[in-house]
Amino acid sequence: MSGKSVSIDHIGFLTPGNYPAGDPLLGLEKTLQLLSYGEELGFNSAWARQRHLEAGISSATAFLAAATQRTSHIQLGTAVIPIGYESPYRLAEDLSTVDVLSRGRLNVGLSAGRPLHADLIGPLAFDGDWEKFDFSHDRVLRFRDNLRGSYLGDENSFIKTPFGPQRPRLHPHANGLVDRIWYGAGSLRSAGWAGRNGFNLLIGNVTTGEGTDEFFVAQSRQLETYRAAGGARCRVALGRVIVPFDSADAITRRRYSTYAAGRHERTLSPQGERRTLFARDIVGTSQQILEQLFADTILPDVSELRLELPYEFEDEEYRQIIHDFVTRIAPELGWSPSHAIRVAS
Repeated sequence: MSGKSVSIDHIGFLTPGNYPAGDPLLGLEKTLQLLSYGEELGFNSAWARQRHLEAGISSATAFLAAATQRTSHIQLGTAVIPIGYESPYRLAEDLSTVDVLSRGRLNVGLSAGRPLHADLIGPLAFDGDWEKFDFSHDRVLRFRDNLRGSYLGDENSFIKTPFGPQRPRLHPHANGLVDRIWYGAGSLRSAGWAGRNGFNLLIGNVTTGEGTDEFFVAQSRQLETYRAAGGARCRVALGRVIVPFDSADAITRRRYSTYAAGRHERTLSPQGERRTLFARDIVGTSQQILEQLFADTILPDVSELRLELPYEFEDEEYRQIIHDFVTRIAPELGWSPSHAIRVAS
């Protein structure tokens, strides 16, 4: 157990945005309602996963544009957009629009590298020899440069518009969005790069084992590397799969426990060629969960905690989980809501 105290002042939740393949509107609508419910409960932020070729949110940008009109003050985030499939300029235009619609509440989580399912999606997304396409960190830097809204060309560059000649720049310009870029890092190299370039850091329950088989040791080294490289003044959000079942019925409790048991073996040793390490899912009563959280050696080193909702559950279960977490667990971690929590589930 860490000798440091835990002091969390920001809590968020990450939703998978599942839906029935034959009725996507049903699931997307429920997910939008879940974000509204999270706002009512006092969560500081709500994040959407972006998933391709699955019955989930394939465009976090489009989904969060809708969410801006269903919420008023909760921060909204993407966790994460694989930028390898995106144009750094067009993505900057789209996300700037979403941020303006949200009145400055958007957080942009990105990842670089060859994106998942590239063999299938690459020929559809890119023209020409996509195998030689640039999937490097440079795409994130280009995206950030575009968000700055600098004028294009030189001082003599003008474009014709219905309003007369204008200096060309990205519109709309979302002031402050450039400071709300997050990088999803899971290795020493990516953590160091994010720190050197001043990006906020997303870390979660999956990481890479480099020189160790211990998840918390690997993640602690990444966090140290990030801060030593220049990220000491940036925001860090820690993600954990946390499933409280205080207000759940007996059948649902057994379902949660069975879910965690089925994923336990993967936490015992590094998985695959990349030596992927997984943290254990934290499932149980609020008191049992708090005991495990206070033993988490990373938690005392961050002030933002992100509740990662499992993929496999139903809407009413997600509501019960985030309700129990925000009313029974978060306050014990030092967090307090900015407004009254609706206690009834």
